[in-house]
Amino acid sequence: MTIDYYSTATAMLEALHHRQISSLELVDMHIARIEELDGTLNAIPVRSFDRARQAAKQADERMAAGDTAPLLGLPMTLKESTLAADLPQSAGIPNFKDYRPAVDGPVAASVFQAGACLLGKTNIPYALADWQADSTIYGRTNNPWDLSRTPGGSTGGGGAALAAGMTPLEVGSDIGGSIRVPAAYCGVYGHRPSETAIPKSGGFPKADLPNPTLLMSVQGPLARSAVDLELLFNVLIGPEPGEDVGWKLDLPAARHQRLADFRVALLPPPMEVRASNRMQARLEALASWLSRQGTHVAEAAPAFDMEDYYKDYLRLLAAMATIDLPREEREAQAAKLRKTGDPFDLAEADGYDMDAVAYCMLVSRRERARIAWRDFFRDWDVVLAPMALDVAFSHQEAPEEERFLTVDDRVLPYETMLLYAMPAIFAGQPSTAFAGGLSEEGLPLGLQAVGPYLEDRTTLKFVQLIEEAWYQFEPPPGY
Repeated sequence: MTIDYYSTATAMLEALHHRQISSLELVDMHIARIEELDGTLNAIPVRSFDRARQAAKQADERMAAGDTAPLLGLPMTLKESTLAADLPQSAGIPNFKDYRPAVDGPVAASVFQAGACLLGKTNIPYALADWQADSTIYGRTNNPWDLSRTPGGSTGGGGAALAAGMTPLEVGSDIGGSIRVPAAYCGVYGHRPSETAIPKSGGFPKADLPNPTLLMSVQGPLARSAVDLELLFNVLIGPEPGEDVGWKLDLPAARHQRLADFRVALLPPPMEVRASNRMQARLEALASWLSRQGTHVAEAAPAFDMEDYYKDYLRLLAAMATIDLPREEREAQAAKLRKTGDPFDLAEADGYDMDAVAYCMLVSRRERARIAWRDFFRDWDVVLAPMALDVAFSHQEAPEEERFLTVDDRVLPYETMLLYAMPAIFAGQPSTAFAGGLSEEGLPLGLQAVGPYLEDRTTLKFVQLIEEAWYQFEPPPGY
């Protein structure tokens, strides 16, 4: 077996297991790749090469002694905001740029316990709050498919590093598409897990909040294949620290093993905002191909009003994103948004200054939405949709309120990016983003499969079957 930068993580582990390559050789191969390419991409600004080499030497010794830990000897990366001892964890916020935690968070601990060798941490935007990876601390990350375009965000460095063959696995986080948008823009794979499948704590600096308060925010895997997604997912799943006393996760197997057995719902465009013509054409091509495989495919959606659902998502997102801000700052932001009169700005403003009663009512509506999804998935197995409105957009430097997206002949507000990310987020459903092919100018078109809560293995299996028979990752030209 020949191992190169674009071998799957599964193939790399098999080669390690059969002593066809040592962990140190594999780590050094990736370090050389980073040193060669990252000057133009700036995907992995935090380097831990000495640490990776030391871990690789230990992994080689452990393998020689018969150890079979699931990631033993494999190099990989973490998003910069992931809590890992002695490494920067700023989340792109200058006030935190010198912060070095003393302990590993639960996700990093799981990865290290599984034997992975950490190459470094990947770039992010300020406060993880952008679909770009432009950092005042680390600089801008470029998309290897086109350096003039963003790799997405906020796990943008991770998406770019995977596409360029600088890492086989990445851990990211997602509250607004931050795992899945970079996967879509970089032509790789990303899984937003069910909300309670993977510990949430440790995904943001100094956010020492118990699990129940962190609604919608999750941590999860990115990879160059759907099989590798499940490999890392299996390492990451488990309870929050403190809940492991009496809590054990036992996720069900995938509902089906053959495409012909899946019932696939095509999500109508949220609030009638269609993705680009080329994105829609690719989605329709997949739907037609699935039908020829015997898959039942039809347009369908859960029984709730998508506009109300989206407004409630904006309310909860605003509340979660500003939980540590002083009341005066939140009220000032709410007042600014209310001046626009836009109904979605008004919903976001509600989240900045809602009282306890309004918050409890919002959580109650969220639970009703979760029930609607549960009812929906009695008749359907997965929902198929675009992951983004279009291919990766060109770098944008204007203030967020002055940014726009051009989709075919439409000019849309920047926050329209949320429309295809949020259906899975608000109610905590799993969603697997996958490589769906290339546009006419050779840029990745990303799609997603949304599934039933805690049935992550169903979307993962569905995407694995598509990957096997329809389309799989291909490297960017020149890489």
